[in-house]
Amino acid sequence: MKLGFVTPWFGFNIPGGAEAELRGLATHLNQTDVEVEILTTCVKDFNSNWSENFHPEGETVENGLVIRRFKVDRRNKQKFDLVNLKLMKKIPLTPAEQQVYIDEMVNSKALYEYLENNQDNYDLFVFIPYMFGTTYNGIKINPKKSVLIPCFHDEAYFYLDLFKDLYSQLGGMIFHARPEQQLVEDNYPLDPGLKHEVLGEGVDTGFGYDRERFVKKYNIKEPFILYAGRKEAGKRVHVLLKYFSEYHKRNKTNLKLVLIGGGNIKIPNDVKKHVKDLGFVDIQDKYDAYGAATCLCQPSNSESFSLVIMESWLANRPVIVSGGCPVTKSFAIESKGGLYFDNYFDFEGAVRFLTGNPEIADEMGAAGNKFVNENFEWNVIVDKYTRFFQELIDRRGELDG
Repeated sequence: MKLGFVTPWFGFNIPGGAEAELRGLATHLNQTDVEVEILTTCVKDFNSNWSENFHPEGETVENGLVIRRFKVDRRNKQKFDLVNLKLMKKIPLTPAEQQVYIDEMVNSKALYEYLENNQDNYDLFVFIPYMFGTTYNGIKINPKKSVLIPCFHDEAYFYLDLFKDLYSQLGGMIFHARPEQQLVEDNYPLDPGLKHEVLGEGVDTGFGYDRERFVKKYNIKEPFILYAGRKEAGKRVHVLLKYFSEYHKRNKTNLKLVLIGGGNIKIPNDVKKHVKDLGFVDIQDKYDAYGAATCLCQPSNSESFSLVIMESWLANRPVIVSGGCPVTKSFAIESKGGLYFDNYFDFEGAVRFLTGNPEIADEMGAAGNKFVNENFEWNVIVDKYTRFFQELIDRRGELDG
């Protein structure tokens, strides 16, 4: 089996959830009998200039993976920003504006020419994530030989007609969780022959953690809620801070809130002494923080997986998630490893329950640990993905025959 993973950019040290997923999946598949190549542009990463060729074009081998990079096309950023702003404001786009969105996205004519001319050299092309030009225009070359790992959210981009029309005619589609699949089934006119399954995402399960080491290093002796991730409005960290401030007003408590990760956010004055913003920490400190926390809170409404809640469970700590995120809510319910909130009073109840019932909190953390190891450990994921790809290849062979 030979797979070509197509993505707008690739690197072993660049940020992003889809980027991390692809690195892990491609690396672990490549360590089996599956031959994997990365087909991408010369762009550095999401936060860079999408018209700039940061990497040299051509083939390299990095960490055992063959990476083929192609020059990115120049784009009209002003035209793109105008239609993208409409999407961000949830203003419907005309068909012409939708085309502008794709045309002025990340694109590479050189990459598309390679895909066109080398279709017979790969069993399948696998695209991740859904909203970029390299995915849309790459899939158009041979939809039935294409598999999409979309990382869908309930957002304006998902509802673009051009995505609905093309992505409903694929060979295969892989989801991280059942709510993501349900979102597609409810909104896309899926071809009856499209193979789509919930397979999840791989998680490194072998890390160790030391609660006392974290407490000693950062001198945080009080119980605390942990937030891990980017501190930005889209992740609803401001909601967590608002609720945490209200919790202190309504409850006599020494509970702290510890933030780790990049970004800046204003901490309310009335709760500053109870909030510790540690910024970026090294990976072992992150694992130790999970183990030391009373629980992790993931307030985001827009997650297609959420690695941080999986890592919290691997450290045997429960989680509190937003009831507005179908994926994390479903994980919390299915695993019995977490609680969810739809408003402040739900949040207060969840925090009071976990802080007041430490033995049950430990049981919930252990249940989450079991859930992750049974569903998302890398050997499990590799087996599921390999089976999915092989079944699709076999089906194509039968149809071609």
